[in-house]
Amino acid sequence: MRKTLWIICSLAYLLSSCESKAQTFPDETWTRAENPETMGWPDAERSNFTRYIVDSTNITGLVLVHKGQIVLEYGNINENSYIASCRKSILAMLYGKYVENGTIDLDQTLEELSITDVTELLPEEKKATIKDLISARSGVYLRGSNGGDFRRFAPERGSVAPGSHWLYNNWDFNVAGHIFEQETQNNIYDEIETQLAKPLQMQDWDRTLQQKSGDSNISKFPAYHMWFSTRDMARIGLLMLRNGKWKDVQVIPEYWVHEVIKQRTSYSEAQKSVPLLKEDGLDLGYGYMWWLIENTNDPKLKNAYSAQGALGQNITVYPNIDVILAFKTNSVYRRRNSIQTQMKVIKKAIEIYDAK
Repeated sequence: MRKTLWIICSLAYLLSSCESKAQTFPDETWTRAENPETMGWPDAERSNFTRYIVDSTNITGLVLVHKGQIVLEYGNINENSYIASCRKSILAMLYGKYVENGTIDLDQTLEELSITDVTELLPEEKKATIKDLISARSGVYLRGSNGGDFRRFAPERGSVAPGSHWLYNNWDFNVAGHIFEQETQNNIYDEIETQLAKPLQMQDWDRTLQQKSGDSNISKFPAYHMWFSTRDMARIGLLMLRNGKWKDVQVIPEYWVHEVIKQRTSYSEAQKSVPLLKEDGLDLGYGYMWWLIENTNDPKLKNAYSAQGALGQNITVYPNIDVILAFKTNSVYRRRNSIQTQMKVIKKAIEIYDAK
């Protein structure tokens, strides 16, 4: 009898372990949790958070996903709009397939790749590699064809060796997009469709909205702007949380996901290069075009990372608690959120979660 009881208990433990590790993914539509409160998201706290979003932010769409199910949503989550610099994090994901199969060699230099621009590159700048570009450590301080970076904090051109200094400069990211297309012979937007939109069954992806822009008199490399819906941004986050795997398919190489969110620049170095970052409300390091949340005592925030864009575009992944947050601010409505507001939302969203 005792042996039978031991076997039953062992089987029950194994079954419960398997159930706890089961991973939920959306199909053509997202699943909404039937009772978020039982999952650790009290109704009263979720209502308070929603009131905060309404009263203290200009967010136009937000979803909070726990264990693959929506536990909170606000605003218009199916509306496609400009996601600003979140585009860079998505490009980083696209790189993985081609780094793995050898099409892209991250150690190739700008000189080897025949990169030239309206303003001629200095000999030292030509030594920068693709790896330097996607980690914002190129040492090339030319103006990008679009604004919205920290180039005003750049050292004098040619004064630092590639790889030795972090600076968030759109020239790096735009050239990284150009190199991706040059080496793969594929369009970035077509790659989003084949690598991400179709496998992830994105509900709102619209290839016709996607277009590049920039001032070609400043730089010949345009910015590869992107338009996504909030709920499709959440799919991007869930793919990253699941280490590049969607259901039974490895969409992005698992090792590449870890490479992307591996620290290339610490928060202290980033703040030394750009003192304004000290005012953001969270300490942010940098990987391959993803921001890393560092120097936090909150276990819910440890190991978290974000794609962030101007005006209030954000995808944050919280691996320790199996949570995704995606939100945006559609500029069409003449609304915007500061980076400080974004950081507050990132923190407040999980303050309401009670793991017990």
